[in-house]
Amino acid sequence: MRSAAPTEELLRVAFADAQAMADLPRYRILYEAVRRAILSQQLVAGARLPSTRELARDLGVSRNTVLSTFEALLAEGYLVARTGSGTFVAHAAAAPKGRGRRPADVARAASDAARSGPEALSRRGIRLARFQGGRRLEIQPICNAEADFTLFPMKQWQRLQSRQLRQGHLELLDYATKGGFAPLRRAIADYLRTSRAVRVEVEQVVLTAGTQHSLDLCAQLLADVGDTVWMEEPGYWGARCIFEACDLKIEPVAVDAEGMNPGLAPRGSRPRLIYLTPSNQYPMGVAMSLARRRALLQIATRERAWIVEDDYDSELRYSGRPLASLQGLDAEQRVVYVGTFSKVLYPGIKIGYMVVPPALAESFHSALYDLQRPGQLTVQAALADFIERGYFATHIRRLRQAYAERRELLAAVLNSQLGRIGQITSQAAGLHLVVRLSDGLDDRRVQALAAERGTTVRALSQYFIGPASASGLVVGFGYAAPDKLATHGRLLGQAVRAALRC
Repeated sequence: MRSAAPTEELLRVAFADAQAMADLPRYRILYEAVRRAILSQQLVAGARLPSTRELARDLGVSRNTVLSTFEALLAEGYLVARTGSGTFVAHAAAAPKGRGRRPADVARAASDAARSGPEALSRRGIRLARFQGGRRLEIQPICNAEADFTLFPMKQWQRLQSRQLRQGHLELLDYATKGGFAPLRRAIADYLRTSRAVRVEVEQVVLTAGTQHSLDLCAQLLADVGDTVWMEEPGYWGARCIFEACDLKIEPVAVDAEGMNPGLAPRGSRPRLIYLTPSNQYPMGVAMSLARRRALLQIATRERAWIVEDDYDSELRYSGRPLASLQGLDAEQRVVYVGTFSKVLYPGIKIGYMVVPPALAESFHSALYDLQRPGQLTVQAALADFIERGYFATHIRRLRQAYAERRELLAAVLNSQLGRIGQITSQAAGLHLVVRLSDGLDDRRVQALAAERGTTVRALSQYFIGPASASGLVVGFGYAAPDKLATHGRLLGQAVRAALRC
């Protein structure tokens, strides 16, 4: 038996090492083995490769596998073919002269890069990577591992989506332009006028991929690097993340029983953006008073600032009608109204909307297209049908009733478990309760003790940008099965009492 040439032996070893990627096709495994050998200079520039027939026999693969590999490497410039001579490693694929590295050096550099990955990020990227707001602050149902989506009318939704696909409208396969699918924008405008007292024409509605996307567009189009944004304190971590990513200067403004109190803003502060959740303050659950609304509108007019009104769960108010929007009071057109379908349909639908002042509509339409190339027109068309046929209104009524019952069940369990050591301070709207803890109780300790029992809550103190002025728990009941609420409510009570003993 002939002995393998050095190049063949090297490729055989490299191919064997690459077998760890067994999920890939054989030709792709061989491609990765050869490419890595070239990049690490195990195969040097000018080295001649065995013929496809010889290599296939030596590696025990089909010749077609080797041919496919060589074709890909030739097309990408790793190899060159010389008629009558064979196939060689291309000089352009090698490291520059005098800068070649041994395989051990390459491996060591890769290992070092893996250990120092965050240092490769920008300063902004490092801040965002460290923040990890979603992991720490996203309000999950108290029984997080058992989320319940059974309230969503899945069969009805499937029929509407199938109908759109059967109709075969090819324009739904294209990018969305002019702010999104026109019938859905029209349906949203009609809905907001009647249910939220929003002043809106269809041209003002801009469809987005959700609240985060909407806030990002607002930050990019309405503010410059270093501009000041007022945020509620405590407030929504997702907005903070967006504003920090856009290098805005965040100034927290304290929330009291009437909502954001502009009288407590830093002296001399001049905001460019004012971010608010006036109908159901996140996370405290208070509704902003009319006096505060008017005061903030006056500040926005005086400072030529923009108010971003995040109306994230306005449909889920459990007594009386949903509150009228702040935007509906805005005579100077300084408010951008933001809404989402993620809370009332399902989180992954990723459809949100903005109502922008008329003077900004065209700019938002073009920026949305230029920056995002939005799509999902088939889903948007199905949602338009869902609203226009009355299914959305029916679903909201059913959802509101079901969540009102779950809220009352959880509140009753928590009241019986906590007694004087915890007081529920918000339950008028939304998908979570806020429990204020008695002085001296560490809410982060309670959060950890609850997690040990399989119960998910968030420490209220984590939602403050500055020093926390309150200790409490944010307890989610959205997407929670009723039979789980009582169990986890009791487990939370155990966690609070255990914290008292610590």
